[in-house]
Amino acid sequence: MVASEKEVKIEGRVFYVTESQDDLVAQLEGKTLAYDPARALVSNISTDELTPGWVCYYYDETLGRYCLVGLRGGKIGKDAIKNGGFGVIVSGISKGCGSSRETAPYSELVCGVKLVIAKSIEKIYRQNAQNIGLLTSTDFGLVERIERGESIPMSEFTKGLDAISAGIVEHGGLFAYNRARLAGEVSPPLVETPARPLTLCEKILAAHVIVDAKAGKIGVPAVTPGDAFFARADVRFSHEYVTPMAESLFVKEMGKDAKVTDPESVFAFRDHLTFLDLVMPKAHRDMGLKEQAEELATVQESFTKRQGVRLYGEVHRDGKLVGSEAICHNKVIEEIALPGQLVMGTDSHTCMAGALGCFAFGVGSTDMANAWFTKDVRVTVPETARFVLRGAMKRGVCAKDVMLHILSQEFFTSGAGIGKVLEFSGDGVKGLSLDERATLTNMAVEAGGFTGIIEADEVVVEYLVAQRGLEAEAVRARIVKADEGATYLATFDVDLSAIVPMVATPGDPRNGVPLTDLANKVGHDVPVNIAYGGSCTGGKKADMDMYAEVLAAAIAKGKRVKEGVHLYIQFGSQDIRRYAEKKGYLEIFAKAGAELVDPSCGACIKAGPGVSDSPDQVTVSAINRNFPGRSGPGKVYLASPLVVAASAIVGRIASPEEI
Repeated sequence: MVASEKEVKIEGRVFYVTESQDDLVAQLEGKTLAYDPARALVSNISTDELTPGWVCYYYDETLGRYCLVGLRGGKIGKDAIKNGGFGVIVSGISKGCGSSRETAPYSELVCGVKLVIAKSIEKIYRQNAQNIGLLTSTDFGLVERIERGESIPMSEFTKGLDAISAGIVEHGGLFAYNRARLAGEVSPPLVETPARPLTLCEKILAAHVIVDAKAGKIGVPAVTPGDAFFARADVRFSHEYVTPMAESLFVKEMGKDAKVTDPESVFAFRDHLTFLDLVMPKAHRDMGLKEQAEELATVQESFTKRQGVRLYGEVHRDGKLVGSEAICHNKVIEEIALPGQLVMGTDSHTCMAGALGCFAFGVGSTDMANAWFTKDVRVTVPETARFVLRGAMKRGVCAKDVMLHILSQEFFTSGAGIGKVLEFSGDGVKGLSLDERATLTNMAVEAGGFTGIIEADEVVVEYLVAQRGLEAEAVRARIVKADEGATYLATFDVDLSAIVPMVATPGDPRNGVPLTDLANKVGHDVPVNIAYGGSCTGGKKADMDMYAEVLAAAIAKGKRVKEGVHLYIQFGSQDIRRYAEKKGYLEIFAKAGAELVDPSCGACIKAGPGVSDSPDQVTVSAINRNFPGRSGPGKVYLASPLVVAASAIVGRIASPEEI
């Protein structure tokens, strides 16, 4: 890219990520396609497809060699994008959905791509791209101009952005912008929104606006969607997938002797790759990936010791490694986050903590590296969509079904939900346990949402008093409530009594259909090879209750896991495992034929027991996403813990009513 002060000229070919596999291969072999608005482009390209889990063992420019190797169809190999001379990548809607991994846009940048164009771009992916200097746009009118060799005004890439995001794009990344900010060359705009009724998230954000960092002045009367500022973070956490890359950036920008500010509010987790050694294929071992992956944990441990950061690490039992202390999101709820706080973590499912009434969201490596030093994170106030849940769920229906139903609606399938806050309210929410609420907030990100949040109430108070021994009045004092008359982008009424057991067909969590319609949808009953109950979403105490209920009923009828099916039940934390043990569930699970797995992200990210090993295998899973390549090469159907357990017994995707 040759750049002047106001214009950029994109060098290189345009790569169209087409639905046509022949056109895809032809471009990789050197053919240049001309822009055609009628060309079918691949949509919902997840970060798992850009950089599959195993590619994320690297955290340097090696990532550029593996850009898009996980793309559905398997046509893109090592160095294919890098050697293609591409300067632009063009695709359909929802580019960069899924994980918050910054490795995804970074792999594009370091293989020579300077601009990503898509019909819509996911919030976290876009922010990560801005942070590292990868240009993005949803304007397809730029394609022909670039093909003609035109220089493009920088304003084309900043239009519609808030002042801070525009400044970051103009400076080529977050660190360059911050250097200019610290030098007094640029200043974030003042937040001068007059007092107005605020939504729950707006109210929390207003209290965290940094007005004067040097004077320690934080908080403004009000904010409104579109306001941009740096906000003070109460909690910052990362896991071993991301900590090494963030530390590398931290040292590069701040110096090798730089110290994390307020390390007591920073946490690290060894929770993603704990069981990787059990499932890593020989081909990956031969590539040296075992050692590369082990280095991630080593680098993270060294960082935490040097910086005085709390590390939730591995757990050994009888001298043997059995798993992690917890999946980060479960532990953040159990021990760390509080109502009214701003929580940032290097994982897209950080939003799960919104069940406690805090503003929690995922970020990439650059944002975290910056926040380690400054304690702040840039935020553009998002619009909020309110989901008013009314009534009560029927027996056999749970929060997972509610979310699969909500995600299947046009608001999300059209991409309208990208970057929006999902605020859940209503009498239906008040009747849910904290664990069930956490399923709602956890999966807010599956359709590109900014975060999910639920106003804290006595359910949260009682949980924090029992779980952490906090004083009830101290917890109540932290609760933030939305103002009467607050403005919402949209309000959706959800009748919980009308929700039925749901299943999301392979490829996207938005593919939800009623279980009773599944056979008609796919043309046949769906036999399963793997039933997976676990992950942060499906490994909570309430989920254990559900697995146990179905499996105990099966045992009472003389049934157990069907021959040829593997049922895995994984705990979200050691605390949840102890709960299951105390309730007598471990015996029920074992008697039914389930394989128990200690805490770790595991199969959800294709790194533990429960992964498929061939495209022909079918998994029914309680995890949160089923984008291509997730949990292995097989087909992944998403369902509730009740359906997962029932399916393991029946041998096909089945309702718990069949047990």
